[in-house]
Amino acid sequence: MHKSTSPKRKSFRLVAVFGAIGAALSTTALAIGVTPAQAADFAAQPDTQIAIFMVPLTLLVLVLLFEVARFIWRVPLPAPNPVRPARRPDWATPDTAS
Repeated sequence: MHKSTSPKRKSFRLVAVFGAIGAALSTTALAIGVTPAQAADFAAQPDTQIAIFMVPLTLLVLVLLFEVARFIWRVPLPAPNPVRPARRPDWATPDTAS
């Protein structure tokens, strides 16, 4: 039998992973001697600003494409409804063939 963890436990795991990544990046930056002034100078460059905007946007689009493909491969698309013949309204005059 499969035992599932609670949603609260899963959300804590995500916070813990991001916290560990942030702590590792901060420790690495301090170890190599990056100061806040150097980081601000680097962040003022146009290439850095474009990368800060485009990298998350590109990741978001890729995740969206992945989710669409996963949905399509998992569930078959429903068959389209057959086209019903047009019904003449009751008030229309009958066609008379001559």
